[in-house]
Amino acid sequence: MSTTAVRILTGIALALTPALRASAADRYSVDPQAGNNSFSAVFDAPLGERINAISSAVGCELTYDAATQTAGGHCSVPLTSIKVDGDDTKTDHFQQWATNKKSEPDKCSFEVTLSQVKLAGPLKAKEGVPFTATGAFKICGRSKDTAAPETITGSAMLFPKGSYGSAQTLRLRVKLVGFDRESYGISPKATAGWFARVEQLGPVVGAKGDIDLSLFARLEP
Repeated sequence: MSTTAVRILTGIALALTPALRASAADRYSVDPQAGNNSFSAVFDAPLGERINAISSAVGCELTYDAATQTAGGHCSVPLTSIKVDGDDTKTDHFQQWATNKKSEPDKCSFEVTLSQVKLAGPLKAKEGVPFTATGAFKICGRSKDTAAPETITGSAMLFPKGSYGSAQTLRLRVKLVGFDRESYGISPKATAGWFARVEQLGPVVGAKGDIDLSLFARLEP
């Protein structure tokens, strides 16, 4: 190859490099040990209790493509990190329902894979940008009893490097309305030893609830 041809190809490569970098998706992570992230699932029965299951041990691996204003990723919450109404007995019952007493609680997680995440516009510094997404949940490895994905909404806010820690950070608010725990088998109906209490618990514990995630995702180097 001639020197002139090499120079031409080098020039083309240098010209394309910024565009390729701009189109590459950035990687973000949520640290489950950070203490500033939260998972909350509220089940409010019309004639019964309002139950709140919470955890701060949320871990995520996310991507964001600025060129297309799209994102995706995966989050996980260990079952044993979730506390129900600050009560040990309720927490134990919730673990039994989640595992169906077929696996150990410390081997179980709540997981969600986010896809088709579309922002309403480009990320803005310290200003929330709405987004929509679909989510595929798994509870102790079990998927929903139907193929339909969950509809998720939320907002993303950009904190430039130095304004919230040493790395560029995204503050994410994620919401799922109408999560049906029974469609994932989180139920006394699916748990040995609870069958006799199903009718009694029916009006007391809501089958559907709302899930909220509050996350701070740091840009990976």
